[in-house]
Amino acid sequence: MKNIEFGDQLIAIVKRDVAPALGCTEPISLALASAIAVSYLGSDLVQIQAKVSPNLMKNGMGVTVPGTGMVGLPIAAAVGAIAGDANAGLEVLKNIQPKDVEQAKAMLDANQVSVDIANVDFPLYSEALVLGEQGWVKVCIQDSHTNVVLIEKNGEILFQKQAEVVEIVDDYHFFEQLTAQGIYDFAMQAPLEQIAFIAEAAKLNSALSKEGLEKEYGLHIGRTLRKQIELGLLSNDLLNRIVIETTAASDARMGGALLPAMSNSGSGNQGIAATMPSVIVARFVNANDEQLIRALFLSHTIAIYIHSKLPKLSALCAVTTAAMGSAAGMAYLLGGRFNAISMAICSMIGDISGVLCDGAANSCAMKVSTGVSSAYKAVLMALDNSRVTGNEGIVEHSVDKSINNLCAIATKSMVYMDRQIIEIMSTKEQDC
Repeated sequence: MKNIEFGDQLIAIVKRDVAPALGCTEPISLALASAIAVSYLGSDLVQIQAKVSPNLMKNGMGVTVPGTGMVGLPIAAAVGAIAGDANAGLEVLKNIQPKDVEQAKAMLDANQVSVDIANVDFPLYSEALVLGEQGWVKVCIQDSHTNVVLIEKNGEILFQKQAEVVEIVDDYHFFEQLTAQGIYDFAMQAPLEQIAFIAEAAKLNSALSKEGLEKEYGLHIGRTLRKQIELGLLSNDLLNRIVIETTAASDARMGGALLPAMSNSGSGNQGIAATMPSVIVARFVNANDEQLIRALFLSHTIAIYIHSKLPKLSALCAVTTAAMGSAAGMAYLLGGRFNAISMAICSMIGDISGVLCDGAANSCAMKVSTGVSSAYKAVLMALDNSRVTGNEGIVEHSVDKSINNLCAIATKSMVYMDRQIIEIMSTKEQDC
């Protein structure tokens, strides 16, 4: 990592992939497509016809859209079209008001909004066709949550990215040059002012955690577990503080709180899992600002490094891989060097490598709690020179090879599992 340009490129990717996001990023992507489309419409909105990839449908069916009190993609498309900020990216819904929500609900009641599955091969795809009194506009987003590839109005192409340009958007091949050791070395040596931006993650996600502990969002897991401390059923130790405060942030985020999460790799929950454990451990050990910044940069960058080897959306719950980043941050704050970090990640791969993504929902907060709990236990094992060894399962002696094995399973074998999950979810009977 001695090459300045190499470090600059890594920082640029982290800055791009660690960004504020209001609400679950899959429905938010559709809301953004709708908002951009309406900005070009030029007449009153009459109807919305949306299409999304199967994976985006999976991740948008059961999650609460911020500020609406409703779940699902139709309300996201409607409120995005009515009041979304087309220039705000993943914070497209930051300015919605109650009257906007009522208008969006009225559109749904009048059957003016439809969301269907698109016949596309892209895991991440959202398309909004908005019809007005005097014409129509279509906007397509592909490959990443804010990557607009097409704007078409009344049959005229206003903007289009060529296929080769779309492919360039995915610069994760850069990580093929890296190792976990190289990322650790850079996080420890980088000039502090170059990575200080990551401190914003602690600010945003801590605010979400506080919100989740003060109010009942989603499954309110964080609040529920905190009550058990008061009842004497749980102890007020560091592990439980990590689980409670991290999970509370996910409760609020999935339950529709109008506060942004600092996301990682396009996911607010991944950002929460990569942030809060280091924040809580830093507070416990009285770490200074520099130590917290380096821990957060290490955690988020390791999370991005692992996610770069995964499909954009898959059957593997990527909160667990983001928690592997948090294991790195916690191990550093607790005095461990790279060897401890390597051991902890390998143990996590041996522990929670099979956690499934069955769509974004309030229950994601439970997976967040599972991921960060595994991370902390793996760190304690590593600090005692214990780990899941390279003789066991898919784990190898090398942390990078272990990561590659996990990601190969998600990229290949779990493709079939993903189809089964989507089939099950799409045919379930819904509560009236």
